[in-house]
Amino acid sequence: MPKVQTQKEIEVVVDVETTGLDYTREKIIEFAGVKLVNGKIKDKFETLINPHQHIRKSSQAIHGISEDDLIDAPDEKEIYPKIFEFIGDATLVAHNAIFDFSFLNRTSKRLYNKPLENNYVDTQMMFKEVYPQYESCGLDSLVTVFKGSNKNRHRAMGDAYALAKCYPKLKALYFQKYNWQLSQIEHVEYLFERYLRLQSAINTMQAEIQDLRSIFKIYFEKGGADIKSNTGEILTYNHKKTFSYDFSQIKDTLDEIGALEKAVKLNNAFVDRLVNGNGISEEAKDKIKSARVEISENKSFSIQKPDKK
Repeated sequence: MPKVQTQKEIEVVVDVETTGLDYTREKIIEFAGVKLVNGKIKDKFETLINPHQHIRKSSQAIHGISEDDLIDAPDEKEIYPKIFEFIGDATLVAHNAIFDFSFLNRTSKRLYNKPLENNYVDTQMMFKEVYPQYESCGLDSLVTVFKGSNKNRHRAMGDAYALAKCYPKLKALYFQKYNWQLSQIEHVEYLFERYLRLQSAINTMQAEIQDLRSIFKIYFEKGGADIKSNTGEILTYNHKKTFSYDFSQIKDTLDEIGALEKAVKLNNAFVDRLVNGNGISEEAKDKIKSARVEISENKSFSIQKPDKK
């Protein structure tokens, strides 16, 4: 009997290092790709790229690539035909894929006046879905869970190769869960009712916990001693005062002692609204955009409460 031809699934795990984090104005300085054929590593490609552009200190602190390192590197016109030939029409795989894809897509539009039409897979989203209990969903967490390579991390090939080794295992678990989820869609109305019950139970439990905390607080304020459980946990009481400050009066002092960044947490959502709105000048928007340090993509659902009259 003739052999059955199995279709090849080609994916390219990619990672880029850049001059900065804003894909609309920064450029790629290092590219790495690891080609997977049916989950097996078959080829690799990596290159430095001379962008003829300044590298921001914040980015250099992450990848360690200096402008001197790029003096003899190929420029864009020389190297990108090779990069896009390596990628071909394969599905791109990356951790926080919106970052890598945005840079590659922008480059394709800028150099060749056409968008990058490859599909892409975000392993960060997949990891969140399979392991929601992990507080961190970065590449370090994924590599730790799947016992991958930590060699030469935060350089393009180090990260791409580490992800390529872990990705097939993550993908298998992700689609096992996804297929189970698909099997539950016909029950979605019941599952929504079940979700609401769980949410109500969680709210009740949180209220009960707060009630118990109030009792513990009264106990200690009446002079109660520390309590030790049978399993070794100790319930103790701490009392400290907190103050509010006039930020305008302490800003310069915090900056002088190097504590401003730690003391002030930026409201990223508010800044995004400023940049996307019409309330500030284009010059101010450009200055804010140049300070971007990360791009991410979030998708979520919400529950609207019924009107009660």
